[in-house]
Amino acid sequence: MRFDHIGLVVTDLANGEHYCREVLGLSQFSVAVKDPLQKVWVQFVHDPAGICYELIAPIGEDSPVTQVLKTRRNVINHLAYRVTCLTTTADKLREQRHLPLGPRQPAVAFGGAYVQFFLSPLGHIVELIEEAI
Repeated sequence: MRFDHIGLVVTDLANGEHYCREVLGLSQFSVAVKDPLQKVWVQFVHDPAGICYELIAPIGEDSPVTQVLKTRRNVINHLAYRVTCLTTTADKLREQRHLPLGPRQPAVAFGGAYVQFFLSPLGHIVELIEEAI
């Protein structure tokens, strides 16, 4: 697994971008992407050290991140990793007591690459992103 990004849930992308610019001093933003399958808006932000943050905002009340915003829990939402084979890595995570939070699905933000989320035994969320070989 190769580290990819840290996911941050925000009420909307404008607020997230404002925070990143004004508080963190970041200025390298991607174009915002709407992902109807994942039910979120996403935008990537890079800091000078190369760390990538994914701002995640709900599309509607049925978005999987809406509850995060209501409870203010898991706002620093997930750690994401690139993998060459999602199925193999997912099986390994399951063996290591990670619980799948849903099926693997294509994600618009990653050009249709498959992603899957897991709850780790430590309580944080891990996202796997399958890389094209």
